[in-house]
Amino acid sequence: MRLQKYIASCGLTSRRKAEKWIEEGRVQVNGVIVTELGTCVNPDVDEIRVDGKIIKPETEYYYIALYKPRFCVTTLRDPQGRPTVMDYLKNMDKRIYPVGRLDFDAEGLLLFTNDGALAHRLIHPSYGVKKEYIVLVKGHPGKWFLKKWREGVYLEEGKTGPAEVEILKRERTRTWIRVVLHQGWYRQIKRMGQVTGHPVYRIKRISYGPIKLGNMSPGEYRHLSEVEISSLYEITGLEKKDKRQKTG
Repeated sequence: MRLQKYIASCGLTSRRKAEKWIEEGRVQVNGVIVTELGTCVNPDVDEIRVDGKIIKPETEYYYIALYKPRFCVTTLRDPQGRPTVMDYLKNMDKRIYPVGRLDFDAEGLLLFTNDGALAHRLIHPSYGVKKEYIVLVKGHPGKWFLKKWREGVYLEEGKTGPAEVEILKRERTRTWIRVVLHQGWYRQIKRMGQVTGHPVYRIKRISYGPIKLGNMSPGEYRHLSEVEISSLYEITGLEKKDKRQKTG
């Protein structure tokens, strides 16, 4: 098993962050610091440490849905002292991590887990897990706007993937739209709005794959059901884990 995958399977962080830890020299295998990302380990034989502490795979998995309020950051802690999403999960007795992110001023559904393999697939663009949003934009978008978003908008990284987009409600100087994305570039919706002439005022994510926000309130969280967990495994092509799963 690749080292970064093993670290993620221990519930410490995402596979991408684990790669950064390896490059930073924070990981040891059998007492030797390893910085090569291609390193493979045998969990049954090798001793793996992060920051000097032996790590072991999780035996109990948590899967959480949070209604992230506006004006908090999707990080475990913030050097600037701003509210973080973890402020709403203070009663959790297990270390869990957000799956992806929502902007500081965005709100809506945010998933958390210590299941590194699942989190990796939910985030990775190759799996194309859809995210659905309700978005408030300036002005009244027309056919050109809808066509551009559906075909792809050119941003710094390149052309965005096709988005599903429809008009929900027009107000006097702004419009509510529904958007479904299969990728998650940095501040993607805001930049798409800016490029196509309709700056974004509000963003609310209402679903992540098969998981729905439903009637949750800002700051509220819940454990996913076994059915919901199974649906996440199904859409990402993972086999259901034998280990005990915490669902509340």
